[in-house]
Amino acid sequence: MTEITITGLNAITYPYLEVWDWRIVIYLFLGGLSAGMLVMCSIANLRIPKQPVEELAQCVRAPLIAFIILAIGAQFIILDLGKPQSLMWGFLTFQPLSLMSWGTWGVPAVLLANALYILAVIPKDQRYRLKFSFLIKWSEKLAPKMRPIAKLNFALGIFLGIYTGVLLSSFSAIPLWNNATLPILFLVSALSSGAAMIVIIAKNNDIKFLFTKIDIWLIVAELVIILLFFYGLYTSTAPYKNAIAPFFSLSDEHFIFAIALIVIFLVLPLALRIKLGELKEFEGGIHTEFTKSQIFRMNFAASLVLIGTLILRAAIVYAGQLTKLSPY
Repeated sequence: MTEITITGLNAITYPYLEVWDWRIVIYLFLGGLSAGMLVMCSIANLRIPKQPVEELAQCVRAPLIAFIILAIGAQFIILDLGKPQSLMWGFLTFQPLSLMSWGTWGVPAVLLANALYILAVIPKDQRYRLKFSFLIKWSEKLAPKMRPIAKLNFALGIFLGIYTGVLLSSFSAIPLWNNATLPILFLVSALSSGAAMIVIIAKNNDIKFLFTKIDIWLIVAELVIILLFFYGLYTSTAPYKNAIAPFFSLSDEHFIFAIALIVIFLVLPLALRIKLGELKEFEGGIHTEFTKSQIFRMNFAASLVLIGTLILRAAIVYAGQLTKLSPY
């Protein structure tokens, strides 16, 4: 009888285990982006005065774009399953202690609430664009209830943003993921990417500038939490300390993770620097007009935030699966 001892993993290729690859990365990114957009557009719409005037909704396109983004992200989960029909088994029961069960039911719940939000914020003069008469009627009924629907989507956006991090942190066998800071990091990065996306798509200058200011604080928080994330692992036991080694190694196997960390700490501070420049430039006044150069700078900084968020999630997903197995 031949005995085979497995002593480690080689760049997620040996032994053949269940690997979370680019499909999960795309889902985590798009799910977080959608969550952040729902939270941010709800903030924008809840800022308006409590008056029964339907046209006061300031973020109209964001709920629709968030819905599309999350729906696309969900397709990558189905693609990762290999057998899409397997997803149906998850709807046969709800297990309160199962994170997968929460995700199986949570994402459709977010999509449903998001769909109601889309109908609630459609301006009266734009409802004719809805192809079906029953959708127009639903939009008319939901418009006066826009504020409570916005609050619901705010709460579900927070849930979805945290869930992406909790899902990873629940894997106790993977030290890099099994960290209480990870859900907070994923939530803040989701909120930051959501604010950045609204800056890009917003036509209202006040909304664009509002979320530029909000994103400044979110970027600062994200950078601090990233440092705390690595510090917490570094000061923990050996397996957790070793889990961050790929990010601080220039070996052939780990070089890409070191580069990813460097890029994150370049693009996010650069985005922060640009946003602070915009804030200083417009300080002290309400601006109704932006030059093309100013809009470009805002959109460029927001794009850097989206790039940094994607790289962060990809690096954590892949680096976590490089964990060495003990032969004992």
